Order: sequence, then structure tokens, then C-alpha cells
Amino acid sequence: MTSPENQSTHDAEADPRNDDIKFYVNGDIVPKDQAVVSVYASGFMLGDGMWEGMRLYDAEWAFFDDHMDRLFNSCKAVSLDIGHGREEIRDILNRTAAANGMITDAHCRLMITRGRKAKPFQHPALSKWGPTVVAIVEHSRPATGLLDRGIRLATVPQVRGLPHSQNPKFNSHSKLNCVIACLQAEQAGADEGLMLDPNGFVNTTNACNFFIVRGGEVWTSTGDYCMNGVTRQKVIDLCRANGIPVFEKNYSLYEAYGADEAFLTGTFGAQTPVAEIDGKPIGAGRGAGPMTQRIRALYKNLVAQNVAEQRAARG
Repeated sequence: MTSPENQSTHDAEADPRNDDIKFYVNGDIVPKDQAVVSVYASGFMLGDGMWEGMRLYDAEWAFFDDHMDRLFNSCKAVSLDIGHGREEIRDILNRTAAANGMITDAHCRLMITRGRKAKPFQHPALSKWGPTVVAIVEHSRPATGLLDRGIRLATVPQVRGLPHSQNPKFNSHSKLNCVIACLQAEQAGADEGLMLDPNGFVNTTNACNFFIVRGGEVWTSTGDYCMNGVTRQKVIDLCRANGIPVFEKNYSLYEAYGADEAFLTGTFGAQTPVAEIDGKPIGAGRGAGPMTQRIRALYKNLVAQNVAEQRAARG
């Protein structure tokens, strides 16, 4: 876990149980120190793969179908055959969680890559042995201090690409542009980078989707140039269902700097408050504002409802 001076939306409370957990790797559940893939792996060599982050609540993977929709659509778009159906993937995740005694407060990073290559070159046909499938499931509870302090953002020069270069909607292993954005933010003294779209409008951060609150309205980007996060969409849907004006629109740093509140969304941290942008305090400059708190409460109830519905559907 990083220090309060250098934090991220993925900060988690320390949990010693993670020292001895087991991971799923290509059909086997193995100890952490034996969870390895080949140096010829296409994901390692080229970033050729897709991934999903999911959370386990009361023995159910929240919004599982939404995550599978994105995963299967993304893999189809890049001609990557997962080799497993949705329920087979659920079984992989459940078996991995069970091997670690996990019921709730667990986070999974499921990774699907094109698999081991015959030679260390780019062509996809060199991946001859089927996909590599890995599930890292950890005991993981978001650090509570983030809700009190909030995240510091810095606007960075790195932007998310156009759909015809590398489509930002892909949750791909190729994350170098986001890594560069994070480095630029840290070098500017912030925690994460606020990335603009190719037209200069506020877009997303290097790790999460970005929202602001102005005059009782919730704004986020159009979604054309960012990862269309599952949590992002749930927040939009919750606002619409609960009479909160919400807009997917172009807006500039001018509006962001003058926001009453700002927050980030992601599967891991749900909704994380933003304390400042480019050194300018947002709202009170600390912790979650009233709208963010309301949305957090609505989201918590939605997770519980989704978990109950999944359990009921399987009897």
C-alpha cells in the first residue's frame, strides 16, 4: 500500500492472507510462487490480450454478466478465442476463490491472452496452442483512508487514442499509454493522471472513469474515447433511476476546476472522491461530498440487489 503522500484508487488494506494464496493458471490452481507463464506468452511479449476486474460479494461476482459481455465482445473484436463459456469462467473464478477460502471482499483480475508463441514475433498465427487463462484472486478491501482524503489528479499530456488507432474501449493488456499518464501525474506531484480526449475535452484518468458534480448535476465524458466501465454505467443508470440529472457530454477543464465535487469510478474502489485537480481544490478539497456519498449508498444497495438476484437465479 502506498503512503498518504502517494496513493492510488487501487490502494487496499494490508492482508497477510495474500502471502499464501493460490491462482488459476491454464487449468490448474497453483501456489502464488508457482503461478507463471512462458516468456513466449503473447501477453508478456506483446500485450496481446484482454482482462476483467471483478469483485466477490457474499460468494457472488457482482455484475458478472456485464463483465462477461465486455470480455467476450472485446475478444471477438480481436479474434481471440477464449476457449471457455461464461459459466465455465464463473466456475474458474469460484474454484479459485474456494481454494483460498474467500467468500467476500475479494478482487479478481481475470486475464485472457492469445497464448504461447512459437517464435518471439508479432504475428497472431504464431500463438499455436490456444489462449492463456489466468485468474488472480486476492483478499482485497479498499483502503478506507481514500474516502477521507480523496485522490489528487494532474492533467497530463498523454491522451486516450482514437478508435481507429487502439480503441480505448478495449480493456486490453496493452496499457502503456495509461502507465505513461500515471508517471506524468506522479512527476507532477499528483496521484493519478487526468487524461483529455483527442479534442481536448476532459475524458478519464489513467485508471478509472471520471465524473464531476455541478449544481446538482452529474457529468461525465461522452464515452467515445474512454474505457466504458461497468461501474461507470451503473452510476449513470442509478442517477437516471433516482432523479439525479446526469449527462454524458463534452466539457473542459474550466468546468472541472469549478466543480462542486468530483469522483472516480471503478470495480475496485466503486466511487472514490477527488480532492484536487492540478493543485486546485475541488469542493471542500477533502473526502466525499454529499452527491458522491448518495451515489455510493445507491451503488452499495445495487450490488446487494445484484448479488441476491444471481443467487436466486441459480436456486
